Amino acid sequence: MEARAQAALPAGGSLSPDVAAPFGGGEEGRPLAAARLVNHRLAHLARRMANGRGGQVPPELRGIVEAHRDFHSKADIGAILQAYEASERFHRGQMRRSGDPYIIHPLAVTEILAELGVDTTTLIAALLHDTVEDTPATLEALRDEFGAEVANLVDGVTKLDKMRFGEAAEAETLRKLIVALARDYRVLLIKIADRLHNMRTLGFMSPAKQAKISRVTLEILAPLAHRLGVSVIKRELEDRAFAVLDPEEHRRISLLVDDFVAAERESGQLGAVVSRLRAGLGEAKIPGEVSVRTSHLFSIHKRAQDRGRPPRDYYDIVRVLVLVEDVRDCYAALGVIHGLWRPVPGRLRDFVATPKFNMYQSLHTTVTDGTGRAVDIQIRTSQMHLLAETGIVARPVGEGADGARLEGLSWLHSLLDWEGEASDPGEFLESLSSDLDADEVLAFTPKGKAIALPARSSPVDVAYAVHTDIGHRAIGARVNGRLVPLHTRLRNGDVVEILTSNLPHAGPSEDWLTFVRTARARVRIRRRLARGRREAGEPT
Repeated sequence: MEARAQAALPAGGSLSPDVAAPFGGGEEGRPLAAARLVNHRLAHLARRMANGRGGQVPPELRGIVEAHRDFHSKADIGAILQAYEASERFHRGQMRRSGDPYIIHPLAVTEILAELGVDTTTLIAALLHDTVEDTPATLEALRDEFGAEVANLVDGVTKLDKMRFGEAAEAETLRKLIVALARDYRVLLIKIADRLHNMRTLGFMSPAKQAKISRVTLEILAPLAHRLGVSVIKRELEDRAFAVLDPEEHRRISLLVDDFVAAERESGQLGAVVSRLRAGLGEAKIPGEVSVRTSHLFSIHKRAQDRGRPPRDYYDIVRVLVLVEDVRDCYAALGVIHGLWRPVPGRLRDFVATPKFNMYQSLHTTVTDGTGRAVDIQIRTSQMHLLAETGIVARPVGEGADGARLEGLSWLHSLLDWEGEASDPGEFLESLSSDLDADEVLAFTPKGKAIALPARSSPVDVAYAVHTDIGHRAIGARVNGRLVPLHTRLRNGDVVEILTSNLPHAGPSEDWLTFVRTARARVRIRRRLARGRREAGEPT
């Protein structure tokens, strides 16, 4: 099946190098039980399962059942089989543009999700996700046969599928997406898997349709996948959209990566770094696994744009990944690395102590090797690595994990908070794209409340994130105890105190719109300014 033949394997990189060293070298140190478990799970994201369990499972379901049982050994496979039979019956006689039977699509979507480790209910809904829109099936019938939870998921996906051409209609659809996602994030997971399979079969559509779908994928759906932490899908969505929207640049970077990997295999310079690091961890008695990962093509392209130069260094193309057993070993491994090579000033980032909005945790550092070239190194535990790849889907391990898992959606509640305030669809679409920016900073209030913001946000963004009235009355700010202008760009970990005025004429300034980054701040500033103009009898 097409969706599994390329199972989440974007051009320019693969999932399997996460757990292997593509530049050669053996492994040193004790093997990690946790790492082996994680590696086994992640391997399902990059290979097709040949056999299912149980003689009653039809061949087309075997890969789905095998992957699902690996994550959920007590899953009700009968319910999945029942959903497949219903989906096949409803879609019988329907064909895709490729000429394949339509049932291939819901099967492919379900298999993508099964490989991530989602629950049984989500798989059932994925098998049925197109039945209400494209067949005589009704939500009532699905509710009677499969229950309210499945019917609600199918209903949510069906509403998202009714996207129309044109900016206003598209924005309204995305508005519905935010509302549906707030109710149940599994709706978006199904939609993202649906889009991934459609991107894999995009060649059967017209060039104009390919471009439009790819643009929405790159600007909205891939960032939403990133927000949920499902990096393994986000990377492929980005690379496939990139290939459609800028095929020449995509091809150029792909060739550059191939040339780099070939040259590195011949020179062995990066392999020497890996070998030395493995030896250093062994000497320090830190059990760990060291591998090399190639960045996916779109991320290489984006970094080149941000830096204003073509990719040419190690850290432009590859990074070294270190997997260890626990948090203490993360910091111990960092000490080993900085003892072996000189760290590049300003390049150390601690996402273990301060996780990203999507639950991502890792230590990042850059060092210079013996030749003077900079090498990016990431250090994390095996469980952190699973979360980095599959995000909200990763099964919680240990007490309190469910709470941590749901906390990763705090950014969504913020989006939902302002969703109803942007009356203009174009403004909403612009704001959504801005707030889904892949880069972010985590600021803190003086009381320790964490606020996730887009990169380059200001104290004004913090003020409006705390309360609209605080934003309207802001006249100054202290960052880490120092007075700063309101347009100051915040950095990760900054503690921000907002100074306010109680004077009746206090209010936002027009120039705030030139530097605020969050949709919440932008919408509320515009509304307050418009109200002031109306009260003054001025045109709005």
